[in-house]
Amino acid sequence: MMTGRYADIIVDISHENVDRPFQYRIPDSLRDKLETGMRIVVPFGGGNREVEGYVIGITDRAKCAEDKMKEILRISDGDIPIEGIQIKMAAWLRYQYGSTMITALKTVLPARKRTRGLQSRRICLKASEREARELLKKCRVRKTQAARARLLERLCEEGELSYERALRELAVSPGVIHTLEKNGILTVVSEDRYRDPISHAAPTPDGEEKRLVLSGEQQRIVRDVLADYDAGKPDRYLVHGITGSGKTEVYMELIAGMLARGRQAIVLIPEIALTYQTVARFTARFGKRVSVLHSRLSAGEKYDQCERAKKGEIDIIIGPRSALFTPFPRLGLIVIDEEHEASYKSETAPRYHAREAAAELAGYFGASLVLGSATPSLESYYAAQQGRLRKYELSRRLTGGELAKVYVEDMREELKSGNRSIFSRRLLQLLAKRLEAGEQSMLFLNRRGYAGFVSCRACGHVMKCPHCDVSLSEHGGGRLVCHYCGYEQPAVKRCPACGSKYILGFRAGTEQVEEQIRRLFPQARTLRMDADTTRRKDSHEVILTSFLGGKADILIGTQMIVKGHDFPDVTLVGILAADLSLHAGDYRAGERTFQLLTQAAGRAGRGEKPGEVVIQTYQPEHHAVRYAAAQDYKGFYEEEMAYRRLLSYPPAAHMMAVLVLSKEEEAGMSLAGELAQRAAGVCGEGALHIIGPAPAAISRIGDRYRAVFYARSGSAKTLIAAREALEELLERKRPQTETVQFDFDPMSRY
Repeated sequence: MMTGRYADIIVDISHENVDRPFQYRIPDSLRDKLETGMRIVVPFGGGNREVEGYVIGITDRAKCAEDKMKEILRISDGDIPIEGIQIKMAAWLRYQYGSTMITALKTVLPARKRTRGLQSRRICLKASEREARELLKKCRVRKTQAARARLLERLCEEGELSYERALRELAVSPGVIHTLEKNGILTVVSEDRYRDPISHAAPTPDGEEKRLVLSGEQQRIVRDVLADYDAGKPDRYLVHGITGSGKTEVYMELIAGMLARGRQAIVLIPEIALTYQTVARFTARFGKRVSVLHSRLSAGEKYDQCERAKKGEIDIIIGPRSALFTPFPRLGLIVIDEEHEASYKSETAPRYHAREAAAELAGYFGASLVLGSATPSLESYYAAQQGRLRKYELSRRLTGGELAKVYVEDMREELKSGNRSIFSRRLLQLLAKRLEAGEQSMLFLNRRGYAGFVSCRACGHVMKCPHCDVSLSEHGGGRLVCHYCGYEQPAVKRCPACGSKYILGFRAGTEQVEEQIRRLFPQARTLRMDADTTRRKDSHEVILTSFLGGKADILIGTQMIVKGHDFPDVTLVGILAADLSLHAGDYRAGERTFQLLTQAAGRAGRGEKPGEVVIQTYQPEHHAVRYAAAQDYKGFYEEEMAYRRLLSYPPAAHMMAVLVLSKEEEAGMSLAGELAQRAAGVCGEGALHIIGPAPAAISRIGDRYRAVFYARSGSAKTLIAAREALEELLERKRPQTETVQFDFDPMSRY
């Protein structure tokens, strides 16, 4: 319960008006009753007409003279509507992660723009069939009424048909339809309809989802989760299952149980690329009660899915992070698949994590939260070890097959033996073997574009973006491209620093890998899937459908090809430059590398045939590589946590990053220093450990300099208190040319 004298009210949170709150005085009779998210009645406009609004904040600070401020009339009767819950969620995001309330509201409203609905029109026979056939005879003998005859003949046969079919198939003009309607022969019925973004989604290849018999491990999870829900004690669960162990089957059984109880479910997936296969399986099981919500949908499609959810016309929504805020009024289950993925963390304010936001949202509805992964995040596994999540293990593959055999190839030794190729000799041998046997392979490269940075071999000069402190990447067509701001320039043939002609790109892009494969195996059919080939709306689906249908032998791609896909004919996965992600300059680099390698290895041998995996690396001794090759999560967890405890990194401690963006480098560093000093002072000696400030890893993007400092603490509340103190300081200073962003690492607030 918040107390205060004034309330910030939004009259309509559905659409673009969300950026215009109004302040009202709280009457004494409501002072101890009003809460954020409540629906209230206020006098609005010049005529003081009574309208409903929502409380988005309560404060003691007036934004205008009190004698000019109107007073709230009353609290609306009835339960808190879904809009009220969305406001409560926005208020929590604003408090927990730091942002303006308006920004938080826009985050929780997946569709903020009202769009015109679609209409379908049907032409129905109004006259009796006898009257229609008599008129049909007359029309047939008159050449000028041939169109009327075609339409009447079809209506006599079918009784009705769509307006669009009449125009398209029968070549009937709207004028003909209007004349017959005016004469009482037919009637045109208009109906509103929603856009359906998955109307074209194909079911599984045999036309229906095969209902597999669940193992004892799977049955236990389903039984326990539903029993807890029925007992009024929904909980938070972590399903740790090896790749191919049937986590999706568990999710579907849980959803079926929730649907039987009249509840709705949200299924989060880390990548839009996963939508096609996931939707195909879910629609085969649950039919038209399934829909999707993601950034590739049009504004109209997003709006319609939210309206369908509110009205109960769909029960299951599938999508990446933003789908969490689908306005379901009877939410019973939230599933976060591949919960370890970094894409569940927002990179814009408020910088929330979907795991934590889902836990908060589930609490509002009394819903269950299920996290699933073959490589759980250290935060989730740590929370499970402490008893804050209930952990379940799935230790066997659902098909009964074994995990793929993994080979670790030391590329340093390959180079010493004279192999300068990007492929190890073992990988080339195994690729040739698969092509001969007619089996599929996947080649995963954690890079983007035709090549990486372009540097001079004579003087070391690196081609950089003039607006951002990052190297340009060489792409096909002789272009150098900045992947941050989009700047482009022609490729150079001589070094601008020393004039040398030995200026070349580090050729490790997916395009170059595909070119090499075509040169070495001209008979191979290849597909490439990366950020450049998936720009169009349905490009993910087209590529994945082609590969699943056996129209390619080798799929080459970046991270999006190794996240959760199930290709039963893939028996070989090659991981090129496996350790590139170890050099990310992030304390989580080892964890992310282990997860990536383990997930990639899990794509092989998921069908009846055994699989093999080749990990090519320059650091075979690194613990992330060793444990990934052994598919040993627990071994990795213990060793990685030892490092985290030693260095006080999350989840052993908590961390907040404070990023200052400024047009002037010196001004930005100065403000960062002042904020760091304030944070340390307000929390007391020893409560915070401040690192920095210093230029950020990317020190300039879009002509704005970036300075950062980090605050570490054993208490999450201490970091939140520090952030609030910094926000108060910024409110007083109101810097004109600097902006400040707060970023919390996941704090395991389950």
